Amino acid sequence: MRGKNKILVIRFSAMGDVAMTAPVLKEFMREYPDTELLMLSRSLFQPFFNDIPNLNFYPFEPKQQHKGFLGLIKLFIALRKQKITAVADLHNNLRSRIVSLLFFITGVKTARIDKGRKEKAELTRREQKILRPLKLTIIRYAEVFKTLGFPFGLQNKLTERRPQTLTPADFPFISFPKTQKWIGVSPFAQHLQKVYPLQKTETVLLALANSGHQLFIFGGSSEEEQIAMEWECKHKNVTSVVRKIKLEDELKLISNLDVMLSMDSSGMHLAALKNIPVVSVWGATHPYIGFLGYGQSIKDAVQADLYCRPCSVYGNVPCYRGDFACMNNLSESVVINTVLNKLSNGEKTTIGQTR
Repeated sequence: MRGKNKILVIRFSAMGDVAMTAPVLKEFMREYPDTELLMLSRSLFQPFFNDIPNLNFYPFEPKQQHKGFLGLIKLFIALRKQKITAVADLHNNLRSRIVSLLFFITGVKTARIDKGRKEKAELTRREQKILRPLKLTIIRYAEVFKTLGFPFGLQNKLTERRPQTLTPADFPFISFPKTQKWIGVSPFAQHLQKVYPLQKTETVLLALANSGHQLFIFGGSSEEEQIAMEWECKHKNVTSVVRKIKLEDELKLISNLDVMLSMDSSGMHLAALKNIPVVSVWGATHPYIGFLGYGQSIKDAVQADLYCRPCSVYGNVPCYRGDFACMNNLSESVVINTVLNKLSNGEKTTIGQTR
């Protein structure tokens, strides 16, 4: 199914899941360079797709003009003018299914992601848990395009790093030139069961900073901003970028990192967008569920071997044991050494900033 095709790609949220689509779409475009893609997602996430050729972005506004069923009808009417030839639903929620159905009714071929809910339930249940690696989400994304008639193989491999230029005017909190290894730290997540205890995180930060490395703390909420600022004020070589810069500039900074330390959260996937190696920390969730970042290895996932893990797919279920052992029993030294080993074994990063 080659030629002049225009595929509507739907993935509304969450940030990490949307970010995971970008490497897949890049590989798709290498296989089908003459195909047009129209990415439908929240406007905040547009920077993820800026460097993908032949891709246009259409903002989804669920709290404004696209609110409710009538808003989705309005969205469909507007999208029909784009002469869509196929719909790839990478979300498979109520809103995306409604939009897909409307296109299907009008004769447009549609396909939606199989989230593997049954296998994930077997992996996360308390009794008779079946602990086995499930299909990666990025592969599930690629399979949607195969159903539409666009098969392609995923390399799932980080390519050459291309640090973007940073200027003192846009990044006044950075000391130029770069003379240290830069470590990004994304210590927060939407659900607490995916967050390494903050006291233990601070111990890790202090050790890495005292090793002579510059750390940058990433986050999004005002509460996370306050925590990160406290760390910055207390420790040398620790800088918070939470709510200081826009997402587009965060990605520029990430492209200059030597490694990213992240929870099972969006930081892991933002780093993958810029081909930055990642050390990830897992608690209630597990890499076997399929959300490991593009190009990343389970060898770089720090986790405790417990019979109860994983207890949920998204980390939104409270610890039924009551002791949060998956994180509380995870030694800070293991996290620290994994990051340091990743730094020493990684490739050298070309400096991408100016004085």
